[in-house]
Amino acid sequence: MKNIEFHPADYDGHGHLRLPFLFWLVLLLQARTWVLFVIAGASREQGTALLNLFYPDHDNFWQGLLPGIPAVLAFLLSGRRNAFPGIWHTLYALLIAAQVVLLCWQPVLWFNGSPVNGIGLTLVVMDGVALLWLLTNPRLRACFANEKE
Repeated sequence: MKNIEFHPADYDGHGHLRLPFLFWLVLLLQARTWVLFVIAGASREQGTALLNLFYPDHDNFWQGLLPGIPAVLAFLLSGRRNAFPGIWHTLYALLIAAQVVLLCWQPVLWFNGSPVNGIGLTLVVMDGVALLWLLTNPRLRACFANEKE
């Protein structure tokens, strides 16, 4: 990885590079089914209606939880990333793989007969932008780089 100079405000009080704000938004995008699961669990009556709106086929809901697992792990480990550098470094590749799965997920559903709608189109665009950002943001890559490299 090239030596890139970052602004002093990009570092926390311990001298570690801060995770970019957009990273948290990408994690929310990847963990969207988990977020929906938590919201639906908080309100039984409206939760069922919400789940039926986004996941009329309940099998897709349970499958939708799988690509969100790396994002949930990243949320959990982000505060202790220096304590688990090997896991943290590997998590970057898992986040990219999960984003590729999410990007392909909606078109696969469309090809299998699901209707094309505004929510699905928006998710595909957002997933594509998120993947591009994950792959190209130098500060994010530096946050996931092994300190020994």
